[in-house]
Amino acid sequence: MIISYPDHCKIVKDALEGNIAADEKTFASITALSERLEQVRKLGGGFAEVGFSPAVNTLRRTTNAVAIG
Repeated sequence: MIISYPDHCKIVKDALEGNIAADEKTFASITALSERLEQVRKLGGGFAEVGFSPAVNTLRRTTNAVAIG
């Protein structure tokens, strides 16, 4: 069964494009997508190297900085 997360993807995409502000909803979507990514990586093989784009990784670091600060 394939599960898609179009709302999470759209929220993150819109934040990266500057269409919406990166807020709690954006960071919650990144968290949800991160959890799903870990599930995919556990499948192994070629999926072990799947990751976020550099832009999303930068936004994730922003999320961590906001949470700490």
